[in-house]
Amino acid sequence: MIDFKVNSNCIRCFQCVKDCPVHIIGLGETGFPFIKKDQEEECIECQHCLAVCPKRAVSILGKDPKNSSDLRSKQIPKLSELELLVEGRRSVRRFQDENVDKKLITRLLSDALHAPTGVNSMQVNFFVVDDKETMQKIRVKVYNKISQCVQKNSLPIGMEFFKEFLKSWQENGHDNIFRKAPHMLLATADGTVAHTPHEDCIIALSYFELLAASESLGTVWCGLAKWALTSVLPEMKSEFGIPENHNIEYIMMFGVPAVKYFRTVQRDTADKIKTITF
Repeated sequence: MIDFKVNSNCIRCFQCVKDCPVHIIGLGETGFPFIKKDQEEECIECQHCLAVCPKRAVSILGKDPKNSSDLRSKQIPKLSELELLVEGRRSVRRFQDENVDKKLITRLLSDALHAPTGVNSMQVNFFVVDDKETMQKIRVKVYNKISQCVQKNSLPIGMEFFKEFLKSWQENGHDNIFRKAPHMLLATADGTVAHTPHEDCIIALSYFELLAASESLGTVWCGLAKWALTSVLPEMKSEFGIPENHNIEYIMMFGVPAVKYFRTVQRDTADKIKTITF
């Protein structure tokens, strides 16, 4: 049951009717919006109806519009501010040996889950390492497993380069896989339900990256960690508590940067922007 309700604040502007992506909100005999029982299962739970109502008259899925932020009373960042955030973002590979506040991590992750998903499936899950001690245990376990594979000559085909990373770790303490980051974020999705699981996770991580940058945190997209945890140590998936029907779509390392950048870089974009004509 969708639990779609309209209260007495309704002014019959019918914006909820017009904006429903699946066109299941109609007008009842009283002239007020409603959803037919036989169409409730078509709802994609996007909450557009709640968001578009100017009078907070619509509630759905048990969500009270009073608990939503009013966009009319908030200052949306200007384009120039967002440009600075986007253009100033750097991939960080040097981190301070300190934990990020767990409340801030939770806030950033909760905000990032507002990212769009295909058909609003909302199947993205975040699995986060929120303390550096746990991250170190994972780091040591990964390198130990790589060492065992090297000794047995059993590294997966195409993953032979991990042998060089192991050598650098053993001889110099260089962590080329995880970059000695204090935190790790895995984005997963239920591939049996999500329509676009990989794309959904990438978009959600992109949201997280920019949100983290707004709090002066550093991030790096870590394909090496993904390969290590899916090809060399696939058993880590269950150890992390990730459901069997979820795939690790990508991994991001993050933390307080041990480097400061003083200016944006300059991209040559003119030849990469094409106008389509017929």
